[in-house]
Amino acid sequence: MHSAVSAKSAHRFCYRAEKKWLDLPWQKVRDSVEVKLYQHEGELYVLAKSDGRQAKEMAMRRKRLVRLLRKLRAMRKSLPKRDQLLLRIGAARKEAGRAFGFVKIQLPTKDQEVTRETFSFQVDKAKLQASEQRDGHYLLRSNLTAEDPAVLWTRYVQLTQIESVFRSLKSELGVRPIYHQLEHRADAHILIAFLAYCLQVTLKNRLMTYAPGLTPAAVLEKLATIQMVEVWIPMLDGRWLILPRHTQPEKDVQAMLDHIQITLPSQPPPRIKASPVALLPSSEAADPPSLW
Repeated sequence: MHSAVSAKSAHRFCYRAEKKWLDLPWQKVRDSVEVKLYQHEGELYVLAKSDGRQAKEMAMRRKRLVRLLRKLRAMRKSLPKRDQLLLRIGAARKEAGRAFGFVKIQLPTKDQEVTRETFSFQVDKAKLQASEQRDGHYLLRSNLTAEDPAVLWTRYVQLTQIESVFRSLKSELGVRPIYHQLEHRADAHILIAFLAYCLQVTLKNRLMTYAPGLTPAAVLEKLATIQMVEVWIPMLDGRWLILPRHTQPEKDVQAMLDHIQITLPSQPPPRIKASPVALLPSSEAADPPSLW
C-alpha cells in the first residue's frame, strides 16, 4: 500500500532530510521518469521526477497565465469603473485558478479613480520560477520497502488513473446524480455509463495513436454538432415515409474524423409508417406530425 504525501508534509519531511536526499542517486524507471528512494521508520519514501509531467504542468500554467494577462491588459486599456473592475478581476481570478497567484495587482482605493497609475499589474517572476522548478516532482510514501521503484511508480500511476475514471463518470459522462427510484433502472443507468466510459477509453487510445494533441472531451464536443433527425414525408395513400438521417459534418469536423480515421456509418434505410390517424380511435385521433 502506498500514497502521495501532502505538499506541506512533503516540504517539512524533505527539509529535515535534505542532505540525505542530495546524497542519494537518481534511478531511472522509465524514459522520462527518475526516482530517489529513502527508507525512514519502516516506510519507503519515493521522490519521483517526471520530465513529461513537468513540461505539461508548465504549459498548463503558462496557458492560463497568458489568458489572465490578456484580460488584465484589456481592463487597463478600457479603465472601467472601480466596482466593475473588481467584478471583472474576480471573474478572471476564478478562471485562472492557481495561476492568479503569480500576478501582483495594484488596485485603486475607494476614493481613487481607475487610471493607469492606480491600476497596474506585473508577473511575480521569482515565484513563477520557483514553482516551475518544483513541477513534475512528487513525493510518494509506501510501506512496501522491498518493492522495485518501477513497480511503485506504476502503481501510483494506476491510482491516478482510477481517480480519473471517477471524475469522468461524474463530470463528462454524467453518471451522477441518479434520479431513478427502481433498482433495475439505476443498474441500467450505471451499465450505460460504464459502456460509455469504455467507448471513451477506446477513443482516448485512438487519439494517442493518431492525434496526441486532442482530448476525448474536445472530440466529443466536435461530434456533438452531428445530430440525428427524421424527415417525415406524406404519401398519397395517407401513410408516412420516414427518412432517418444524420447531418453532414462541417469541414473542420470531417477533417478531424479523417485524421483519427473514424468513418461515419451510412445513412439508415427509409421506412414507411401507417398514418397515426388511422391507428387511433376517432376520439383519440391526433394531428399528423408537421414537416417543419
